[in-house]
Amino acid sequence: MLNQLQKDLLYKHVGPFLFCFFAVMFILLMLFLIQHVDKLVGKGLEYSIIFELILNNLAYMVVLATPMAILVSTLMAFGSFSEWNELTAVKAAGVNPFRLIKPVLAAGVVLFLLLTYFSNEILPEANHKARSIFIDIRLKKPGFDLQPGIFYDGIEGYTFLVEEIPAGSDSLYNVTLFQHEGSDRKRAYIKADLGWLKSEDEQTLTLWLEDGSIIRYLPAARRGDEIETTQFHRYRMSFDLADMAFSRSNPDQRSRNDRTMRAQAMLAYIDSLYTEKENELTKFNEGNGNWKNFKPDNVIRSYLQGGDDGIDTDAPLYQSDFGYLNQITDPNLQSMLINQAISHFSGYRTEVNNLRTNVQWRNLRMAEFLVEVHKKISIPFACMIFVLLGAPIGMMTRNGNIGFAAIVSIILLVFYFVAVIQGEKWADRLVIHPFIGMWGINFLLLFTGVLLTIHVTTSLSLPRPDKQS
Repeated sequence: MLNQLQKDLLYKHVGPFLFCFFAVMFILLMLFLIQHVDKLVGKGLEYSIIFELILNNLAYMVVLATPMAILVSTLMAFGSFSEWNELTAVKAAGVNPFRLIKPVLAAGVVLFLLLTYFSNEILPEANHKARSIFIDIRLKKPGFDLQPGIFYDGIEGYTFLVEEIPAGSDSLYNVTLFQHEGSDRKRAYIKADLGWLKSEDEQTLTLWLEDGSIIRYLPAARRGDEIETTQFHRYRMSFDLADMAFSRSNPDQRSRNDRTMRAQAMLAYIDSLYTEKENELTKFNEGNGNWKNFKPDNVIRSYLQGGDDGIDTDAPLYQSDFGYLNQITDPNLQSMLINQAISHFSGYRTEVNNLRTNVQWRNLRMAEFLVEVHKKISIPFACMIFVLLGAPIGMMTRNGNIGFAAIVSIILLVFYFVAVIQGEKWADRLVIHPFIGMWGINFLLLFTGVLLTIHVTTSLSLPRPDKQS
């Protein structure tokens, strides 16, 4: 059972944890919106679609924000506890400070388990749904977004180019329209000085053009295309927007990648890739290589059965480093053996290159999936690491101010996530093993946290570099 002091210390974590958690979530959400605002604004999307997209992307933000909030709240709680000399009173009463850390560490273990479950069960589904919505937005092209001086091909069969679009006006100046050939239209080039768009309803868009010309390409039976030119004062074109309306696809019908799969599925896929690689290596080593099929005796037998026709008796003998070739006194037979050996060796080299490419591709894929498997555990594991780091640092600094905690947290978190990102890149490129890439920084910080915890909870002191022995 927890005593009153341990309960009070846990309560001190709640406020800072919630504040930091929602603050980090807000920052990550703003970064997401800034990054993808061009894909969402002006596309005619319903608010429910945008809300669902944001809601699904909140999942990965939860995984990142939780360890950050734990570090800040631990620094503030233990810093405040030491700032008011409560820690000194506890030590004077003969209570080991580690007893104060144990409940917080237990809470970190619980959050680690919950976040691991969340990362493996909920996050992949959320990523898969968000990815499916992004694909639907990109494929269906909802909206009509003309920009001056930029080609627009959002409507199938047409390409638009407008030189000037005054702000706050519906007018389009110097309009060029390329009409591609289709089942119900001829290839045409339309140009007008002025134009404007008008939406008759949700399914139809009308383009009015004034003072322009149309060049149509009419197919001819005997000769090439005939050109028909027409001048107009006013011209009207209607476009069917039914194909541009946003429609949802079934996410279950889309393939999954490493970010949208559970650890069990990724491990099964890794096992299949490993089996395929071993089968290829076994097949190659069992003698299917082109070089191993080269039999000099067969070449000699074929040459002798063919007779002596076409033998160049004046051809010089080839002096080789291979004793077998020097034993042959017929220069033509030597030449035949050399050519056959070169041919087989070229084929063997091609097989080796193909084998190396296939094995390398499977190794890269296995590394990518192994990185994601380890990441599902390594990042939630930081919940416990940051307790072991934040508690002793807060005790030693004796400062529970949120500004100080934010500065220390930013330094540690930047160091941590830069190491995680770099480790992921190196592991994906097979520079290091995925386990080292995802767990190396965890082991380093865990070792540091354990040393600091021992330092503040026991009589052992860390060596000081400014003190000579």
